[in-house]
Amino acid sequence: MKVKFTPSAKTQFLSALSYIRKDKPSAAIDFRKPAEKILRRLEDFPESGRIIPEFQELPYREVVISPYRFFYKIKADVVC
Repeated sequence: MKVKFTPSAKTQFLSALSYIRKDKPSAAIDFRKPAEKILRRLEDFPESGRIIPEFQELPYREVVISPYRFFYKIKADVVC
């Protein structure tokens, strides 16, 4: 399974890192490392994220890397 960021998701992720880095560079690293680890886990366990509680009828799941939520759906062999 491949994990692929949509263009807007990539922009938002990089913006979050930039925002965190401005205040405290080490915090950006502390956020990025676990975020990458959790998102890579989706390659092997795409259903490990939970169904989004407020949108249970939609085909999306989420992983939480506090304070951010990453939404995704599984399409064939891609998590996007």
